[in-house]
Amino acid sequence: MKKGSSKSKQNPEPQTPRRRKYDEEFKRQAVAMIRNGQPVRSVAQALGISENVLHRWKREAIDSQSNSELEVEKLRQRLKQVEMERDILKKALSMCVRRRPACSVGDETVPPGKESEPGS
Repeated sequence: MKKGSSKSKQNPEPQTPRRRKYDEEFKRQAVAMIRNGQPVRSVAQALGISENVLHRWKREAIDSQSNSELEVEKLRQRLKQVEMERDILKKALSMCVRRRPACSVGDETVPPGKESEPGS
């Protein structure tokens, strides 16, 4: 290297990541995926955006809803919960029935091993 001509690399200005802009339709679809029961983490990974952005969009969507829309949203969530509870109870009942076939609700059959006595 020649004297006095040291090549010093100038640090380029640190590049801050540019904020990507998303259209309203994209945001609505992302929030709809979350409302349909998909976890925020999986939606964020699928769309290539951060979870914080999705939470912000969801919060903004809730803030912009009217009272009737909020009530519909709450009712949908409650319906989903009740359907899940119903499904659990169905499975539990089917397991009970398989174990003891004569124990079904409202059934007047005689349990296995007990015969009905004549005259009763």
